[in-house]
Parts: sequence; structure tokens; C-alpha cells
Amino acid sequence: MNELLTNLLNLFGLAWWVEVITETPNCTYYFGPFLSAKAATAAKSGYVEDLEQEGAQGIKVTLKRFKPTMLTVADDLGEKPSQGTPRPLRGQFQ
Repeated sequence: MNELLTNLLNLFGLAWWVEVITETPNCTYYFGPFLSAKAATAAKSGYVEDLEQEGAQGIKVTLKRFKPTMLTVADDLGEKPSQGTPRPLRGQFQ
């Protein structure tokens, strides 16, 4: 039931998302959707931990209530965001 409600909120841009911006690589990642800000907050440390283990630096995390058009925006990886499929990190909806 929660997943159905989360998907409905996401459809209207009302679900919560974790936005993670890294300086190196210069990327923006979106993780979600979440039913509440509390649920998004509880999950964000796992995303940060995964990115740190992959060598990301300059990590900034914010919560947003919106609907992202892309889950990963890579500015300096030598690829356009439309190329390839972003690899989901632990806990990310697929």
C-alpha cells in the first residue's frame, strides 16, 4: 500500500527525493521516491556511504519534494546523461 501511495505522490511531483551533489565527479544523483521526508532522511546516509566508497568527494545532500526527470546527471564523466543506464545504488527503487 505504501508503494502505491508513494508512486501516486511521485506521479504528481509530491514524493520526497534525496538529492546528492558531488564535486568529484561533478554529478547530481537522485534517490527515491519516498513517502515522507523522514523516510528520505533515514535512507540518505546509505547513499552517501556508497558514494564515498566509490571515491566521490565534496558531497552535499538535500531533500526535495519534486519529480526528477533523470536519476543521474553527470557533468564531467565524458558521457551524455542519455547514454547508458545509471547503476542503482543500495536501496534505490528500480
